[in-house]
Amino acid sequence: MGMDTLKITVIGAGIGGLAVARALALRGADVMVLEQAPEIAEVGAGLQISPNGFAVLRALGLGDALRVRGVQARAVSLRDYRRGEVLRLDLGALENDDYYFIHRADLIDILAQGARAAGVKVRLLQKVSQVSPGTRPQVRLANGASLGSDLVIGADGLHSKVREALNGTTAPFFTRQVAWRATIPNLTGRGPEARVHMGPMRHVVSYPLRDSTLLNIVAVQEKAAWAAESWTQKDDPMALHAAFADFGPEVRAMLDAVQDVHLWGLFRHPVAPVWQGGNLVILGDAAHPTLPFMAQGASMALEDGWILCDELNRAPDVSEALARYQTRREARVRRVVEAANRNAWKYHLSFPPLRWAAHGALRAGGAIAPTRMMRQFDWLYGHDVTQAPA
Repeated sequence: MGMDTLKITVIGAGIGGLAVARALALRGADVMVLEQAPEIAEVGAGLQISPNGFAVLRALGLGDALRVRGVQARAVSLRDYRRGEVLRLDLGALENDDYYFIHRADLIDILAQGARAAGVKVRLLQKVSQVSPGTRPQVRLANGASLGSDLVIGADGLHSKVREALNGTTAPFFTRQVAWRATIPNLTGRGPEARVHMGPMRHVVSYPLRDSTLLNIVAVQEKAAWAAESWTQKDDPMALHAAFADFGPEVRAMLDAVQDVHLWGLFRHPVAPVWQGGNLVILGDAAHPTLPFMAQGASMALEDGWILCDELNRAPDVSEALARYQTRREARVRRVVEAANRNAWKYHLSFPPLRWAAHGALRAGGAIAPTRMMRQFDWLYGHDVTQAPA
C-alpha cells in the first residue's frame, strides 16, 4: 500500500498524536492534526521517557533534541517515608541507558516542531463532536463542519470520540486515590535520579527537570473522597502539606516549597476491546489508559504510533494494517497496565510489619543481586519496537 496515497486525520496534538503524525508524514502520507486548544501547549509537568520510548524518538530523528532538553536519569531510589533509602536501582546497568526526565511541554514542543518539519498540517481550535466510521470516515466539528479522509486516528486521550465510536461509552472506576503534581526550584542540587518516598497509603515521586533547575513532584494518597479526572484542577498547597505531614524532613521541605499545585483523581479505565474498524483507529490513552505507577504513558503512546505507521507502510490495505497493529500491541500494553495496577499497593503498605518485611526484602535483593533487580525490567525497557519483527 502506497503511503503517499493516504490522506490521514489525527485527532489530538499530544505526544501520541504528534509522534504518529511525523512518522506517517515521513513515509509520504498527507497528514492533518486537529487540536481543540488554541495553541499546542501541554498542561502538565514532568514525565519519564524510558529506553523503549526513546528508541521511537531516535528513529523519528528527534533523539538529539530530547537529549538536549531532557535530564538523563542515572538512578531510581526507593525510600521509606521516614527511614531513608530502601533500594537503589542503577539505570546505568541497563543495556540501553537512554532514560530521560523531561518537562511535558518541552517534549510536546519537540514533537510539534518535528511534525511540522515533516509537512504535517496542524489545525488549532478544532473541537471534534462526533466521528463516524466508513470507507471514508467523517469527523464532525463543533462548528458544524465535516471532514473526510482515508483514515482517522484517535489520539484524543481519556475522553476519546474515536474510542466512543468504536466501543460505545464505559464508566471508569475511581481507584480511591488522588494525585497532586507540582514543580519547585531545585535549590538543594538534587542529582539525576528519581526518588520514591513510600509511606502508609501514600507515596511521593520527585525528579529533576530542565537542566536540573526544577524538581517535578507527584504525590499520591489513597482517599475515599472523589476527585475529578482532570489535569487542570487546582488545589490548595496546604491540603498537600497536611496529607504528608508525617513524612520525613526531605519530603516536607519539598512540599513546603510548593506554591502552585494541581490535583486529579486516579481512575482505572479498561483497555478498549476494539481499537480499530471502519478506517478508525485509536492509540495511547484513547486505547489503553494506565495508572502512573510504571511511568509508561508517554512511552506506550510512542510505541503505538511507530507500530501503527509500520503496519500502514507494509500491509496491502488499511483494514489489514489496523488489525495487525492491534494484534502487535494489545498483549504488551495489557501487561504494562497490569504492572502499574500492582505497583500502586506496593508503594502504600500500611501494616507496619508487612512494610518492614517488604522493605527488608528489597534491601537484601539490592545488596545481594543488584543486577538481577534491574533485569526484571528487561521485558519493558529492553523492547525496541523500531527493530522488532512483525
